[in-house]
Amino acid sequence: MQPAALIRQLLAPYKARIVYAAMALVLAAACMLLVGQGLRAVIDRGFVASNPALLDQILLALFGLIAIMAAATYARFYFVSWLGERVTADLRRKVFDHLLTLPPSFFETGRTGEVISRLTNDTTQIETVIGSSASMALRNALLLVGGLVMLAITSLKLTLLVLVGVPLVVAPILLFGRRVRKLARAAQDKVAEVSNVIDETVHEIRTVQAYGHEGSDRQAFADRVEATFGVSRQRIRQRASLIVVVMVLVFGAVAAILWVGGHDVLAGKISAGQLSAFVFYAVIVAGAVATISEVIGDIQRAAGALERLVELLATRPDIAEPAQPVPLPQPSSGEVVFGSVNFHYPSRPQQPALQDFSLRVAPGEKVALVGPSGAGKSTVFQLLLRFYDPAQGAIRIDGVDLRDARIHELRQRIALVSQEAVIFAMNVLDNVRYGRPDASEDEVRQACEAAFASEFIVQLPEGYHTNLGERGVRLSGGQRQRIAIARAILANRPILLLDEATSALDSHSERMVQQALETLMQGRTTLIIAHRLSTVLHADRIVVVDGGRISAIGSHADLLQSSPLYQRLASLQFQQ
Repeated sequence: MQPAALIRQLLAPYKARIVYAAMALVLAAACMLLVGQGLRAVIDRGFVASNPALLDQILLALFGLIAIMAAATYARFYFVSWLGERVTADLRRKVFDHLLTLPPSFFETGRTGEVISRLTNDTTQIETVIGSSASMALRNALLLVGGLVMLAITSLKLTLLVLVGVPLVVAPILLFGRRVRKLARAAQDKVAEVSNVIDETVHEIRTVQAYGHEGSDRQAFADRVEATFGVSRQRIRQRASLIVVVMVLVFGAVAAILWVGGHDVLAGKISAGQLSAFVFYAVIVAGAVATISEVIGDIQRAAGALERLVELLATRPDIAEPAQPVPLPQPSSGEVVFGSVNFHYPSRPQQPALQDFSLRVAPGEKVALVGPSGAGKSTVFQLLLRFYDPAQGAIRIDGVDLRDARIHELRQRIALVSQEAVIFAMNVLDNVRYGRPDASEDEVRQACEAAFASEFIVQLPEGYHTNLGERGVRLSGGQRQRIAIARAILANRPILLLDEATSALDSHSERMVQQALETLMQGRTTLIIAHRLSTVLHADRIVVVDGGRISAIGSHADLLQSSPLYQRLASLQFQQ
């Protein structure tokens, strides 16, 4: 989609508001132009004719005209500002909604700070144009055209002098405008880099301070800020030069007109009122040209921002919904089947993540995946959640190929508890409800009790209504994990994925979390990734994964006899 097409699409639902704003804009501009005729009448028919009564009538009419112009200006400002805010809000929602459709691979290759910059800074630039600059440009364009017409009516000779100077003014606008647009785009890219540094540093502030890295981070941030300032300084210099050149040319032309017009008044060729009106219109035209030249800078900056947003909206997810989705069976049995799956991550096309991976997990079965780091265990979960599609083979849930099912329907059957429990900057209720937003408070409490989380929740300052802070900073690791388990219990989904859910916990926290997990796993098909073999001894089967392949399957006792890799993993942990 082209930037202009995107703006038209965003403005389309608000045609009535656009019409109201246009009517108010035209009315305000017309009143401004009529003020010049009022000024001419005041001088020629009031002052020069020495007619006090007529002077009073003209001034009263002029006051009424100004009152109408003020009301029209209010309406124009309100409707245009409303449009700017409304379109910006719609654009932010559109971009955010699109971001939610993009797979994790997009965010792995991109930078979060840059995405945030596009969603905030770039949309603000567009808001400035739609809610202010565009209106100013249109208003001054009307005043420019109307002023030139009134100039011609007032004095054709002087108007021709004005038109001679127009190309001298337009040329620098076009020249500097292109430069400003390029620099505006570069400035926005630099701002995005600054956002990246802020995002990473603030989120990892403990690591930064623990390693005494403040000095290096301070210098890296300063370098990016100075680079941003350097580009912005070039843009400001170009824009300031444009304004100065236009002002010098425009007001120099006005001075020339006054000189020629003054001699015509002295020679009796035009009246003093005509010259005053002409000067009034000349000032309007000059002001309009100067304003347009200044507004062009805002428009160029917004154009650069809009191009970045269009690029983002043009990004298509690698994982697409099927053209004719196959509904998943109801109720779900929870069967999971991997059939000869081969997969490479897009960022590592030469290194296979899974090779000829075949595994059937029966409904209600608990299967553990063990193996060295990089063996492909997490890839199994990534494919099962359909963050990626296999290059070869198929993955099925309840007999349906994942590529044939609706993505949302598929993920509604899976609950995930990861090693790093994800806690949002919300209260306990909303964090647990993330698994099922329509759940009642009683259902949340029951889930927390089942996850052995209620014991610490009631001790929080506001209990279940306590805000847990960004990333759950007010909780310990074990407490965060139990909140995540409560979320999965509340979601009540037939397939459960446990990604090293206890590996980062101390013994006491691990015991509490393990109890909660036992409650959670009851009646569910469960896939478990674990480095601690003690946590998977009671699994129905243990699958040993190495180099993306299944090297052995069996119970703990069987694998100790048949799998050298499992023996090595067990001996290392036993020695510890």
